[in-house]
Amino acid sequence: MYKLVIAEKPSVAQSIAKVLGCTGRRDGYLEGNGYLVSWCVGHLVDLAEPEEYDGKYETWRREDLPILPDTFKYKVGNQTKKQFKVLKELLCRKDVDCVINACDAGREGELIFRLVYEKAGCRKPMKRLWISSMEDEAILNGFENLKDGSEYDKLYEAALCRERADWMVGINATRFFSTLYDLTLNVGRVMTPTLALVVEREAQIRAFKPEDIYTVILDTEYGKLSSIKYKDADLAGDVLEACVKEGSIKITKAHRQEKKENAPALFDLTALQREANRKLGYTAQQTLDYTQALYEKKLVSYPRTDSRYLTEDMEGALPDLIAKAEKVSGCVTTEMKDLKAVINGKNVTDHHAIIPTASVDKADMDTLPSGESEVLKLIAARLLEAVSSPCLYMESTIEGECAGEKFRAKGKTVVGYGWRIVAGNMPEKDKDGEETEINIPGDLIGVKDIAINKGSIKTGKTAAPKSFTEDTLLSAMERAGSDEIPDEAERKGLGTPATRAGIIEKLVRIGFIERKGEKKTKYLVPTNKGEMLVTVIPEAIQSASMTAEWEQKLLEIEKGNYSSERFMDEIKDMVRNLVETYEKLPAVFNFERSSVFGKKTKYYRRR
Repeated sequence: MYKLVIAEKPSVAQSIAKVLGCTGRRDGYLEGNGYLVSWCVGHLVDLAEPEEYDGKYETWRREDLPILPDTFKYKVGNQTKKQFKVLKELLCRKDVDCVINACDAGREGELIFRLVYEKAGCRKPMKRLWISSMEDEAILNGFENLKDGSEYDKLYEAALCRERADWMVGINATRFFSTLYDLTLNVGRVMTPTLALVVEREAQIRAFKPEDIYTVILDTEYGKLSSIKYKDADLAGDVLEACVKEGSIKITKAHRQEKKENAPALFDLTALQREANRKLGYTAQQTLDYTQALYEKKLVSYPRTDSRYLTEDMEGALPDLIAKAEKVSGCVTTEMKDLKAVINGKNVTDHHAIIPTASVDKADMDTLPSGESEVLKLIAARLLEAVSSPCLYMESTIEGECAGEKFRAKGKTVVGYGWRIVAGNMPEKDKDGEETEINIPGDLIGVKDIAINKGSIKTGKTAAPKSFTEDTLLSAMERAGSDEIPDEAERKGLGTPATRAGIIEKLVRIGFIERKGEKKTKYLVPTNKGEMLVTVIPEAIQSASMTAEWEQKLLEIEKGNYSSERFMDEIKDMVRNLVETYEKLPAVFNFERSSVFGKKTKYYRRR
């Protein structure tokens, strides 16, 4: 009798087959040592299109909405029929007595496997392989500790809810707004709120009117003290004149304090994507693709994680792993290491943080594709930073009064670079490009007055918000709606670490946002079509807090704390309410150019 193992991708299946001793190659699977190992190719089974429920849905008509199936239908795509046929035959073989789900250990991996299992009509005993690394030892350990498939029924239930809710919102809202405004307008549960973030940011930039600001600078032997920022040049001039006339500042506070900046946490996927965008100019999708490739080459742990810590049982392996990370990254840790800084099992969900594996020293950095090599170095360097000593600095503050106005100087002097020296992340200069170091000698404490050597006025302008980069948009997606989600919630924001990159890419692909800029820094800005969609979409659909709440409810379904039936009823009610109560805005797409300012939009009709 055989045990059938189904992986998510051919490359993963080959790695598993090698460990299990499956050397026989067959059409669509590998065989040997009592195992059959096959694979999916992403989603082999998908939700059916509306027209497969009723032919009338081939034509998009507002009067046919909403489309809310009582029973959902699934189909096998034309491009995946061959591999599905292979899996179905394997699942139905009489000499197969057990099926092992070896798809990626997460919500989507569970969905991919279960839909194939259900569509094939299989009822054989099911086991679950749940691993965070593709190393041989991790695979063997995983097979020695297989879980009963039923332990992941709630995970599958949440995955179904997510897929079906997305289908209902996407299908109905897209058809509804497209027929209403006679223009194809794709709407999605996570996609539309993400677009709304980008549109709102550009609206703020356009509405922004720079203002002149004036700062009085008083130069003393102990450094330059600055006033508040004045909007009136004459007022700033009067303050300067009065201070110069007085000739001295009354010191009200002079303080020195040693502070420390702790090392950053390990990478989860979003943090890695942000760092790679900031340092290397990679898009979120590129970083995910490179990290996935490294995972399949057994060089890093599972990438689609939202955890930034390791579990307690991993502490013993860290010294050896650190030595290997030093070799790969070309960096070294500080002499003082704090291994416990990266250990916190309570903050680890399905998978621990992204780290190099014990096989990383076998990587041939010269033959790795450049993108994979650079991302691997980032991951290795972050492990070294995370266990290194804090950055220590002396913070100095001087406060004083002159001519009835308050002045202040603040700066810091680094006394121990700590983790910052690992990968050359030196402290930056202040935003004005000046050194932030100031010196407060001991004899200044208690001194009431210090002489003003000279005074000046620094002129500047208030700065507009900046357009989103991939880095800052990922951060905004991660934080979106967090003010309205309970503190105890484990997952907040728009989407998940695994889906955010795909959402950004889809918005670019369908023409709602575009990348602009040169070299590494690319800005994400909305197109006219994207702006118009956000203008007409009601707040309920584009609300970040709403979709963040959905993610939290899906997590509660996984835990068995929330009813999937209740969740789906809420989605249906929302869709019905949209279709039945929304009123069309007049002629908004008959425009020549548009100017969006928050919720107020002016339209210029083509003459």
